[in-house]
Amino acid sequence: MKRVVIFASGSGSNAENLIKFFHNSDNASVIQVLTNNPHAKVLDRCKKLNISALSFNRIAFSKSEDVLNILKASRPDLIVLAGFLWKFPEFILKEFENKVINIHPALLPKYGGKGMYGMHVHEAVVANKETETGITIHYVNENYDEGAIIFQTKCDVLPSDSAEDVAGKIHLLEMEHFPKVVDRLLK
Repeated sequence: MKRVVIFASGSGSNAENLIKFFHNSDNASVIQVLTNNPHAKVLDRCKKLNISALSFNRIAFSKSEDVLNILKASRPDLIVLAGFLWKFPEFILKEFENKVINIHPALLPKYGGKGMYGMHVHEAVVANKETETGITIHYVNENYDEGAIIFQTKCDVLPSDSAEDVAGKIHLLEMEHFPKVVDRLLK
């Protein structure tokens, strides 16, 4: 049975979707969720779903080996960033080489990089009058949103779409494709 650890910073809808997708799987299960936000809604979702969840601070994540040691003890086959906003430290990436992936709410390399997350991305897409956008699932490296692309899928952006409309379309793509891509990677 493959082991998945999720990192999230916010509401945790993608984390919950992954947990539910793998709940009755013969292939994998989500064993833990880690967050940098002690007030993140993902913690409430994990409590309801009976999944181990921990929060940590920046020192535990990037200045000490606390989070690294938690990961070593958990022995994940894959670390999935689902709305996690901090840059991953190189020493953790080295320990889990090619085992850390992220989902981004745009078609990278467009609209990636520091500060490009959530509604910031959708607002930029609408402001630039893009006719399409989508999601990118990619490996994580030492730079924001620059790791090798694993999967992309697109949706149309209509001239009448607001950033909220785009966010809704992206959310649907994430819910549909993210668990399937994670499952495929684990097989």
